[in-house]
Amino acid sequence: MPSSNPQPGRRERNKREKLERIIAAASELFATYGVDEVTTQQIADAADIATGTLFLYAKSKSELLLMVQNHHYEKSLEQGIKAAQSAQNTVDAVMALLAPIIDCNRKHVGNGRVYLREMAFGDSAEPHHHEALRIAGLTERAIAELLGAQGNLEAPQAAITARVITSIQFLAMAATPDPAVASAAVAHDMRAQIAVILRR
Repeated sequence: MPSSNPQPGRRERNKREKLERIIAAASELFATYGVDEVTTQQIADAADIATGTLFLYAKSKSELLLMVQNHHYEKSLEQGIKAAQSAQNTVDAVMALLAPIIDCNRKHVGNGRVYLREMAFGDSAEPHHHEALRIAGLTERAIAELLGAQGNLEAPQAAITARVITSIQFLAMAATPDPAVASAAVAHDMRAQIAVILRR
């Protein structure tokens, strides 16, 4: 009986392997030097691919940063959703969900701020920008689900409140450019605002 989930072909595997090498190379270079100091040629060399091949995956350095940060952001969101399941109250649950995202964004503050800028003002026709907005939407929906389950909010109110909370999240991360400010301090400020919104 044939498998319902056939293994990807060689071409698809090669594409996936190149993508993984690009993400690994760009992640390391951006984390070490910052996005402004890294060239696409350096990323291509580190990933052991031609520059032309690199541009098949991302058309610009901004798109490369979006691609890399999207990868890390989605993993952080998954961690946050799991952590929120054991929280004792609604505010704790929301902050447990957001904490890994804050940490991810502040691993390199300059890169995190560029990512937020590109998410807000980048080219919406570019696939990695579209993906960033998709992940932001997943974050908003995950918060809305928490508010419905733990905060006993009806779906429309939970959705609106989740949008307010993600706006607080975005601004709190974008408005803290000093790398000396720890993730915990950003989270503390965010928590105070969210507690007022939820009146807890």
